[in-house]
Amino acid sequence: MSDAVQPTAAEVRAAAEAVKTALDRHLAAVERRSGEDDEAVYEAFNELAAAAEAYDELLYDRYDEVTPFEIPGAEELPPYAGPEEPNALSVLIRRDYAVAEPQRLLAQAQRIEAADPDGEASGTVHGALGLLFGEYEPDEIASRHKEFGLEEGDSTLWVTAAEEPAEPGEWLDAPFDGVDPQQVVCRFDVSAVFDDDVDDGAEDDELDELDADLDEDEDLEPLDVER
Repeated sequence: MSDAVQPTAAEVRAAAEAVKTALDRHLAAVERRSGEDDEAVYEAFNELAAAAEAYDELLYDRYDEVTPFEIPGAEELPPYAGPEEPNALSVLIRRDYAVAEPQRLLAQAQRIEAADPDGEASGTVHGALGLLFGEYEPDEIASRHKEFGLEEGDSTLWVTAAEEPAEPGEWLDAPFDGVDPQQVVCRFDVSAVFDDDVDDGAEDDELDELDADLDEDEDLEPLDVER
């Protein structure tokens, strides 16, 4: 960051003081809480999270340093308001990928086609992705993503509770609409923003091994659809 847009030392100090004030307010709200879902505690938490995030950003911009703690944003998971004993669950999963090596992806699609004489020919990335996700389970693609020329992005898994299971076909047209965050029992997030250290050397070694495997031009074993 250039000196022209760097925050001043006074701005960083003011942000630190704001965190201290927010901490005091949060503690006071917790000490006075009237129940498990006290609104004052919820609001104080939001204020503390916002103050901590602002301080962390200014500290990094000015001094290239970060705080040793992370407060999740309140919008990530509000207080649970679902049934105490759920009779049904929904598991919502999102995994993002970048097509890092299109030629590797196309080569894998050709291998799938060679193993399935009835498969549709694909010479495009769009078609190759269709073949890939039609042949392999999502968990297998996640574990072998580099082999398929993909690069992992953020991912998340939400487990939501419900009183009763959905009717067959009820949500197929819009499977991810209308999710109530207050029905979320638990969630698990994976993102590069949470990584402190990245072992680039280990990743390069793993990719070199995959390159060697592909160079041997061995047929990949197709997934048994009856498993």
